[in-house]
Order: sequence, then structure tokens, then C-alpha cells
Amino acid sequence: MKNKISILEIKRYLKKKGFIVFKQKKKDNLESKNLHILSKTFLSSLFIISIFIVTPIVLEFAKNNTSISKNFENNSKNNFNKMLNSQNLDNGLSKDFSFEDILLFDEQPTDTVRLSASTIEELFKSTDYNLEDVRKNKLVKPIVLTLLPEEIKQIENIKKRKNLFIQIILPLIIKENNNIKLDRNKLFSILNKSKNTISEKNWLDAKFKQYGVQNKDLSTLKVRMDEIPVSMAIAQAAKETGWGTSRFAQEGNALFGQWTWSGEGIKPAGADDNSTHKVMKFKVLQASVKAYQRNLNTHSTYKEFRITRAELRDEEKKLDSMILSEYLNKYAETGKEYVRILQQIIRQNNLEDFDDAKLLPTSIDLESLI
Repeated sequence: MKNKISILEIKRYLKKKGFIVFKQKKKDNLESKNLHILSKTFLSSLFIISIFIVTPIVLEFAKNNTSISKNFENNSKNNFNKMLNSQNLDNGLSKDFSFEDILLFDEQPTDTVRLSASTIEELFKSTDYNLEDVRKNKLVKPIVLTLLPEEIKQIENIKKRKNLFIQIILPLIIKENNNIKLDRNKLFSILNKSKNTISEKNWLDAKFKQYGVQNKDLSTLKVRMDEIPVSMAIAQAAKETGWGTSRFAQEGNALFGQWTWSGEGIKPAGADDNSTHKVMKFKVLQASVKAYQRNLNTHSTYKEFRITRAELRDEEKKLDSMILSEYLNKYAETGKEYVRILQQIIRQNNLEDFDDAKLLPTSIDLESLI
């Protein structure tokens, strides 16, 4: 009978030959361990691959969507170009913006003395302020009147009446354009800085409110904060007031016939009994000009006007009133006929001569004459 070989001897033999023998439990543990290592390796590889795929996408997104930070870092040029190409220029704008700053200006204590037409004419003569000189030298005397003369209605000579009206409102219009120009220069100065001071941020917040801009959209503010062509403003004032003779102009300093549904105003004589609108009323002529410019620069009706003006700026062209007036067809119910009349007033009275006129600095001597 052959000798039986024990399990222990078999293990010794296999070990001698280089084999390692484990119990089944240990084998199972090894397989589990190897599977765990394989899983971790797979997940790590997947994560690394994902980084290589996602990173370029994130970088491209960041490149195309860089916005102005809380410190108003200057990335406005790209935003401005996108805004000019956008069909939704007024998106994100406050529809309930107010004329709060204009109303506060109108409430300031002012000596609202109504001078007679003859007194005003003498004042202009004594200061060598005449339109022929303005057309030639492009310089306007800073004579700011608060009210129109009642006698302007009685001046039978049409040319004389028109000239007096233009002389009165021309300094007012240029003055407001100068105010906007100063604000616009300050805006560009702020945009050219990487960071801004607290006072600059507060100034921007005030301008966002004045121009009805929500979400601190600087591109929209740039489009809205701009001048109105002098010739176009004179033509509209002439049309709306009959060269200063209308009841609205005489009683309420309303040079541009703006409507209001709240606050002070003058009820139109021929208005329907059910009509609730009034013509805005002001204490001084300057406030009327301010409100007019704010209206064109903020109301959604004149979005195309602002887009075209921005395009002219972008092309470094003058603000052409004959081009821009095309977009005022909704200013009056007569539509295109209203535009035609405005352009006729501009041409017949050579109003574009005043577009590049400058307002002379105010002097104490000149103020004492008023």
C-alpha cells in the first residue's frame, strides 16, 4: 500500500517550485482589492479627460462674456459694439424712470421776470448778440432767459419774430448739450479706468437712474447719454409753439409740447372730455429743454433715433438733424408729415448753421445786464 501524501507536503512542494498557495478567502480579498484599484483608476482617468474637454469651453465662454466687475472694470467697448448690433436695445431698462432731477431743478429759487420783447431786443443789441454774427463766428452769448415775452405774438414781421425766438432758445439748447457733453466725457473717463472711486460709482448710479437704465448697463447709458442736434431742437420748438406764440409756451414754458398724465400741466383746449393727458408745465424755459432732451434720450419710442445717432458717432460723423429727424415720426400723430415739416423748417431757416455753435463763458458783467 502506497504512502499517502499529505496536504502539507503538497504545499511544501509547490512552494519549492515557486508557487504561493492561499486559502479561498484570501483569494477573494485580493480580487476585491484589485477591482477597487481598477475602479479608482478608471474614475481618475475619466476626471482628467473631462478637464481637458471642459477647460477650453470654459475659457471660450469667459472670453466672450467678460463683463464689467463691481469696480466697473473697463470692458465697455465690446459691450458697446454688441449693444449697437442688438435689436433689443431697451431690454433691461426701467419703464418708470422719473424726471426727478429736472423737477428739482425747476423748483430752484429763480427770478422769473418776464421781460418785454423790446427789452430783450435791446439787451441783445447791447451785448452784440445777433444771429448773423453767430452764423459767421459760431459763438453764442450766454444770455439765459427764464420766460418768453408776451409781445412775441404781436410781432408782425415773421422774420423778426423767428429771429427773436431763436435768439432766446439757442443758448438754452446749447447749454443743455454742454451739460450732456460734460457728463459723457466723465463717463468715458470712468470707463477708461480699471477701478473707480466711491464718488464715481455714486455718480454712475445717479446717471443710471436719470436715464432709466437698470442692471447698470454701461453700454446702454453710453447710447442714451448724448446730445440732440441744435437745429432739430430749434425746429421742434418752433413747430410745437408756433415760434413762441402758443398758449402752452406762454403759460407753461412748454417749448416741446410734451404730455403728462400726472403732476402739473395745461389741459389742451380741444381735448376730449375723457382725455386725461395734459401738456407738461415748467417754471422756467431751461427745465423744458432738459425734459425734452431726457425724453428723446430715454423713451422707447425713440430707440431707433438713438441707434442711428450712435451709429453716426461710431462712424465719426456729425449728428445730422436731417437724418435723425426721420426717426421722430412718432413724436406727433401726423407721423411722416410731422417729419416733413420739421425738415422744411430746418432748411428754410438754415438752422444747421447753429449745429456747431459754441456758448461763450458766462461773465459777471453780462449777468448784471439781465
